[in-house]
Amino acid sequence: MMDGEIFTATLVPSGNMTPNSSMTLEQKTIFAFVILLFIFLEILIIRCFRILLDPYQSMPTSTWADGLEKGQFDYALA
Repeated sequence: MMDGEIFTATLVPSGNMTPNSSMTLEQKTIFAFVILLFIFLEILIIRCFRILLDPYQSMPTSTWADGLEKGQFDYALA
């Protein structure tokens, strides 16, 4: 039973050690960066769902045919 005693001793901190619950500056910076990444990911997901639900909303109303009719692309006929 020696192995079991060593294993439990490493998992359970001794009574004289107090856990340090304060975060360092690096941990706070990384935590803020991860939160910003999650916000960016949420914005991208919402935008993708909007495009999937209404794909023609973001397309311009003018087409290539409109440009050819207006004579803007005369070189295309040559």
